[in-house]
Amino acid sequence: MQGLKRKLLYVSLYEVIGMIISTTGLALLSGTAPTHTGPLAVMITSVAVTWNLIYTYLFEWWESRQAERGRGAKRRIQHAVGFQLTLIVFLIPLIAWWMGTTLWDAFLLDVALIVLIPCYTFGFNWTFDRLFGLPASALPAAPAADGTS
Repeated sequence: MQGLKRKLLYVSLYEVIGMIISTTGLALLSGTAPTHTGPLAVMITSVAVTWNLIYTYLFEWWESRQAERGRGAKRRIQHAVGFQLTLIVFLIPLIAWWMGTTLWDAFLLDVALIVLIPCYTFGFNWTFDRLFGLPASALPAAPAADGTS
């Protein structure tokens, strides 16, 4: 599976599972009910879906220009950590606003998710690629028709 269809399936599955993790995690960490953290998780998911589409497009654009092909552990870690670090720029102010806390308190609240989500991302990406195959950007280059590479 390639192209837009692959990206939409990837993002949809990733975010639904991520929303469940976020709702539960934020409720447990803040001592509030999932009915309070659920709407926040929906907002987080909306931001994350938008950013995930953009980030994955940019990552695959970068990846397609690398001499080394494939998706070993190093590249998967780069993807997971890069996504999470850039996502928190958007999420910390949102969490602070919704929870009525300072940016620092929102960051502290998000620390557990900052650790958990890259692990989830790594595992999800690995599983997704095993089920649906690697994207074109990670496939080995085909040999040239004239026998040169």
